Amino acid sequence: MNIIDDLKWRGAINQQTDEAGLKELTENQSVSLYCGIDPTGDSMHIGHLIPFMILKRFQLAGHHPYVVVGGGTGAIGDPSGKNSERKLQTMDQVKHNQDGLSAQMYKLFGHDENFSIVNNYDWLSKISLLDFLRDYGKLFSVNTMLNKEVVASRLEVGISYTEFTYQILQSVDFLHLYRAEHVQLQIGGADQWGNITAGTDLIHRLEGNDAKAYGLTIPLLLKADGTKFGKTAGGAVWLNPERTSPYEFYQFWINQDDRDVVKYLKYFTFLSHEEIDRLAETVKTAPEKREAQRRLAEEVTEFVHGKQAVVEAENITKALFTGDVQSLTADEIEQGFKGVPSADVSAEKQNIVLWLVDATKFEPSRRQAREDIKNGAIRINGEKVTDVEAEIDPSAAFNGKFVIVRRGKKRYFLAHVKLS
Repeated sequence: MNIIDDLKWRGAINQQTDEAGLKELTENQSVSLYCGIDPTGDSMHIGHLIPFMILKRFQLAGHHPYVVVGGGTGAIGDPSGKNSERKLQTMDQVKHNQDGLSAQMYKLFGHDENFSIVNNYDWLSKISLLDFLRDYGKLFSVNTMLNKEVVASRLEVGISYTEFTYQILQSVDFLHLYRAEHVQLQIGGADQWGNITAGTDLIHRLEGNDAKAYGLTIPLLLKADGTKFGKTAGGAVWLNPERTSPYEFYQFWINQDDRDVVKYLKYFTFLSHEEIDRLAETVKTAPEKREAQRRLAEEVTEFVHGKQAVVEAENITKALFTGDVQSLTADEIEQGFKGVPSADVSAEKQNIVLWLVDATKFEPSRRQAREDIKNGAIRINGEKVTDVEAEIDPSAAFNGKFVIVRRGKKRYFLAHVKLS
């Protein structure tokens, strides 16, 4: 199946500059294409992932994706999707962010001859102000630029000349890549349509109307309840495992609504059409099994974090569901218990009642602690404790780093053991 037809089936195309021309091009040759990302932060979140999943599909279909990490445009600020001016970053911060994003891109696309990362600072920084105005500024109509959605949406609150010129710089990127690398297609989110078409227009002005330069945008991804995909009560879901652990990442996907899961399988996995159709049927006939959600979580977590991360996430999920925490590693505990109440404790042995009340503050009083212990409500590292004279040895399990306390079926507490 042609890549464009596949993207249509997945609901991943919003607009194209020339649908017939692009389909013919991708059927007859390997195409170089690009998507840009400005280094406004040192990690992508899952909202950023959407266009790069499309790039990956092109790569798997035999085409050559380029990622433009915007060391030049990132120093300026893209007004797209923003209702106020971006805060300018220092060049040191831009460089730090570039390095973080590039590492993530190589993890997604591999160190492959069929993939390239470039930095638009390398060519934009060489353009003088006079050359910018004479060679490029003269080719852009202010009236046309004002009518672009990315600018028009900001006119009431105001937009600086710096951000106003952003679409020219992005157009120069496309022109440079077209000339230097024979890149013929730019893709981006729906809010990038004005910037992308400005780029195709510039190429046609300078290279002729027959120049084969195309643009494609991806729809804004909304959840079934109408809210924007990727936003959670806890904030963004990051690709950086230090910000969002692989377990939290896995849980985000496995907890998706039945109404959204098939759409996400199409967007975020490389499963076949037949497999996705089969999973869609299970959502209708056996939604309680949540097989579609589980496959979604497995596929996306493996793509972003690797197979071992899936194994660890599934281990943590099973342990928390069954209460059988003894098999968890210290790293899995750190991931799975990240959000539970916790406290630092010493490595010294202590009576369980005193430890639960004085050392951890888990129990409000000694009377309540004794009552819970005698009733069999307290488990330490997965083992039920019913003796109020029992002794806690914080260094006895999990490499001496943690003690896991559970009261009842669901209330967990994590003690971090601090060595003196």
